[in-house]
Amino acid sequence: MTEIEFLNWVRGTGFQIAIIIFVAGVIIRIIEIMMLGRKPNLAEAKGSEMRSGLHTIVSRSIPDKSTFQRSTFTIVSGYVFHIGLFMCIFFFAPHILVFKDVTGLSWPSLPTPVIDAITVVTIISLAAILLHRYRNCVLKYLTNAEDILVWIVTILPLITGYIAFHRIGTTAPFLIALHILSVELLLIVFPFTKLMHAFTLFLARWYNGAISGFRGVES
Repeated sequence: MTEIEFLNWVRGTGFQIAIIIFVAGVIIRIIEIMMLGRKPNLAEAKGSEMRSGLHTIVSRSIPDKSTFQRSTFTIVSGYVFHIGLFMCIFFFAPHILVFKDVTGLSWPSLPTPVIDAITVVTIISLAAILLHRYRNCVLKYLTNAEDILVWIVTILPLITGYIAFHRIGTTAPFLIALHILSVELLLIVFPFTKLMHAFTLFLARWYNGAISGFRGVES
């Protein structure tokens, strides 16, 4: 298989397979969560479930002062990495073209030098997060194989994308193919690992807040 044939495969068949697994996996996981059900609560509601649920989504996204002081590095690096990854995915012009091809939707992009800088910062933050996990005895003990897998499939598209954009090491078609392949690996792994929290995070926060609101307890 030549480089061009490899690139065409990952852009075509490989991408289609990854999208199918991603979409089907996410739908199945969400259905599984919904099927867990919720026992009927016969008690009288003492507050608003919806208002408390929405409040919890916001309040849990902003760390309180004591939590921030105890875990400053974890919180800051976490926000830097998540925001950086989001901007790299959704505001890089070539990525927007892919979304337009798939969904028909498009939006303004950020300047390429800005995305380039964000990519570097995001890679550094991910590397720092892993180093911190292994230097902290408790976090190291809690780290398992899935955590490492999630870290690898998350950082790979950033690294391969940066290398492909700057054409470091080998030919452009091969580098682009490697970048797309790393994204497809991320899509395939996504529904079956902790990466699924991207979809369940706010649902879980709302649910916890709604329960507290029903009981009249501040969440």
